[in-house]
Amino acid sequence: MAFELPDLPYPYDALEPHIDEQTMRVHHDKHHQAYVDNANAALAGTPLEGKPVEHVLTNLGVLPEDKQAAVRNNAGGHANHTLFWEIMGPNGGGEPSGGLASAIDDTFESFDALKKLMIDTGVKRFGSGWSWLVHDGTGLDVYSTANQDSPVSNSHVPILGIDVWEHSYYLKYQNRRPDYLAAWWNVVDWSAVGARYDQVR
Repeated sequence: MAFELPDLPYPYDALEPHIDEQTMRVHHDKHHQAYVDNANAALAGTPLEGKPVEHVLTNLGVLPEDKQAAVRNNAGGHANHTLFWEIMGPNGGGEPSGGLASAIDDTFESFDALKKLMIDTGVKRFGSGWSWLVHDGTGLDVYSTANQDSPVSNSHVPILGIDVWEHSYYLKYQNRRPDYLAAWWNVVDWSAVGARYDQVR
């Protein structure tokens, strides 16, 4: 089945004032839709056409070489943004709880230390990309990827990802990426993030 743009699970203005309505409309309806359309076009007629996005991203090597970059970028963009919408919400913020909170404390010493690390990782990403909290098969890790590269391609499970492409913040924050990254934590849906962790631990 071809990829489809998922519905946004809340109104466009639900993340105000931290993420503005106009940014959400452009980001979801235009940017994410473009990744879906471009991924479907690049996959047409290949052995991975109709496969789930996770399967596509872990099997890029079966594609013709001239298709691999387009699929990595656009299927990655689809996977990354699908997660992004799911881990945010209008009643977000606060701190994680349960197993995820314990794992964060064990790995990073505290939630504040994780938050600082993820913000720093996002600020230092040159150009466009993402700051990730992932489960790498043995435990939690934080790193950045360029462009729309997905942790799924490394066989890692993304638990939480922050989009640091300019299209995710520029209308409200202009060049102030650190301000956007600091404000973003006010919209995290920790129940959704915790459920992702519980599925893989």
